[in-house]
Amino acid sequence: MPKHALLSASSSKQWLNCPPSARLCANIKDRASPYAQQGTDAHELCEYKVLSALGHAGHDPTENLEFYDAEMENCTEEYRNFVMEQYEEAKTLCTDPLVLVEQRLDFSNWVPDGFGTGDCLIVADEVLHVIDFKYGLGVLIDAEHNPQMMCYALGAIDIYDGIYDIKTVKMTIFQPRRDNISTCTMTKADLLTWADTVLAPTAKIAYEGGGEFKAGDHCTFCKIKATCRKRAEYNLELAKYDFAMPATLEDSEIAAILPKVDDLVNWVNDIKEYALGQALSGTHYDGYKVVEGKSNRRYVDADAVASAVVTAGYDPYEKKLLGITAMTSLLGKTKFDEILGGLLEKPQGKPTLVPESDKRQALNTAIDDFKDN
Repeated sequence: MPKHALLSASSSKQWLNCPPSARLCANIKDRASPYAQQGTDAHELCEYKVLSALGHAGHDPTENLEFYDAEMENCTEEYRNFVMEQYEEAKTLCTDPLVLVEQRLDFSNWVPDGFGTGDCLIVADEVLHVIDFKYGLGVLIDAEHNPQMMCYALGAIDIYDGIYDIKTVKMTIFQPRRDNISTCTMTKADLLTWADTVLAPTAKIAYEGGGEFKAGDHCTFCKIKATCRKRAEYNLELAKYDFAMPATLEDSEIAAILPKVDDLVNWVNDIKEYALGQALSGTHYDGYKVVEGKSNRRYVDADAVASAVVTAGYDPYEKKLLGITAMTSLLGKTKFDEILGGLLEKPQGKPTLVPESDKRQALNTAIDDFKDN
């Protein structure tokens, strides 16, 4: 069995929307990044903490984690506490709920060679709960009809449905650095219907390299996103507005542009990143050259700097109040809430234009205020 599935659960949003992209990406190596390693470290620590809370002895990986810090410690503790809360809740449904950590899940009954690894499963009579830990900070992940989570749930049902009387599936994304705990609940019957009518037929097409290319927000983690022609065509549709100042556009035209703006910006940045990498490798683009970017001066030895300033008769340090994140790390979340809970406020955020699907409540606009009066 290969280490990575062609049609993996983690990339399912991509290949379900753009089936031919799976084969195109198959032979492109994953690019190592500090963010990926940071996520791997956090997952390893999560696994250790949950297993320890369940009474399983294991080796604390902390000293070997490249990106371990106070924030990771706090986030993984929050995750462990959440899992244990859900475990206690599962005990009210049956006497012997099962908790599985980093469980290999096979959903090949619907997806050719389909398998993946679930961060945590809590299996009980009535309810199967799939929990996925996301340490990333950049992209907010929603559990609502999330195909990765649904694939994991299918793999779990395939194993445990005969042992437990599962009727409902809960799927939770736990993303602590974005203060995001998102849960989607559906019946087992609805999940299986989706698997038979949407997942399996599309997976067959993707596995065979067929289907139509399609651009959208599912392109975010695609390996060919910078050079994909369909994505270029999709974003270049905005070119027809190039020479029109915003004030000259009709409201309907602006409404047509807004849904594509973020994708356009992301695409342009992807192109720039790809082109820089190619240029550093020797590719020449007419009219462009590689130069050294701007940088700021920095101390080569902080201790030596401090010593030199003290010797000169000055104090090189400033004393200031720790920020909320650093203070939480110092006190611990429970103590922080206990001591400082009454001394915090959350100012109103700057107005932001978002799609109607956003879960936040709409602000009153000038026209709304006029209507109220």
